[in-house]
Amino acid sequence: MRRDADAHREGPRTVAVLGLGLIGGSLARRLAREGVTVTGYDASAQTRTQAAEAGIRVAEDVESLCASAPDVLVLAVPLRAMRPVATEVARHLPASTVVTDVGSVKGPVREVLQGCGLGDRYVGAHPMAGTEASGFAASSAELLDAARWAVTVTDRTRPEPLATVLSLVTGAAGGRAFVLTDDVHDEAAALISHVPHAFAIEMLNLVSAAPVRGMALALAAGSFRDGTRVGRTDPRRTEAMLTENAGWVAPALRLAARDLEALATALEANAATTDFFDRADDVRATWQPQGAATADTDAADADAGGAGAGGAERLSVDLEEPGWSAELVELSLAGWAVVAVHGALVELAR
Repeated sequence: MRRDADAHREGPRTVAVLGLGLIGGSLARRLAREGVTVTGYDASAQTRTQAAEAGIRVAEDVESLCASAPDVLVLAVPLRAMRPVATEVARHLPASTVVTDVGSVKGPVREVLQGCGLGDRYVGAHPMAGTEASGFAASSAELLDAARWAVTVTDRTRPEPLATVLSLVTGAAGGRAFVLTDDVHDEAAALISHVPHAFAIEMLNLVSAAPVRGMALALAAGSFRDGTRVGRTDPRRTEAMLTENAGWVAPALRLAARDLEALATALEANAATTDFFDRADDVRATWQPQGAATADTDAADADAGGAGAGGAERLSVDLEEPGWSAELVELSLAGWAVVAVHGALVELAR
């Protein structure tokens, strides 16, 4: 592991985005704004029209999208459509194109792409950004500003595709990346994304079935609004997300159900509830949510071009050295994020 003072940004110059919904559309808009040659495609004719009106070059079909021979193809389709889409992509995509995605589950996507023969050039990616809205009309070039991305690898991941995806994320996409295994990503995503979606939907379910539903909604303010925000998105999208990550979501839901059942029992018995309310004191004391940075941190982010690196000491991992994959994962688990790529050197900051 080497320490370097300077980081460099490079990245692919041609990118195809297959699926132009909220995330795919936002990525296409941002990359185009940053000077990347972007070609998009979506199964919806209306979406294709909207994208073309927004200045995105739109392909006629998946075959022509692949025929443009992009440096990177981004799969941004719903999880339930991944297998048929990837199967078609595999028939037409040139061997030189790196494949990535923006889905919220990584293990199942990798299995699909390996089954389609695309596994050797696939690098998983997931930007931690979004809203309760959906579709290209809700997308914006700013949605991914300074986003944290999870980028996933296995011991079979080749350095070249990884460097290409990391350079895209930290370059034109304007983010920073944590390099993880699929399992680490999927377990973490279950805890901070998929289970919260389930909770949000259950809060809506509780109100929907209540005899005081009308008055409850009339009185609802910030707590209910914030707690149910992601529950107001497309329920089919949420259902697919939880279903695809069931192996990690189901155990977390059972733990939550156990804790809530114990709380209900304690409340009924007028027993102590302190443990429930105080158990996460360490998280409350140390965690700073995205978007809640201090003025000093904001200034540092601006100095770093939005990647959140600031003037911090940096580390370099050489992708040509043995053990680079395990080293990147270990550093990411310790809080180091990739902020730039220069050739085979991956630059990290914390």
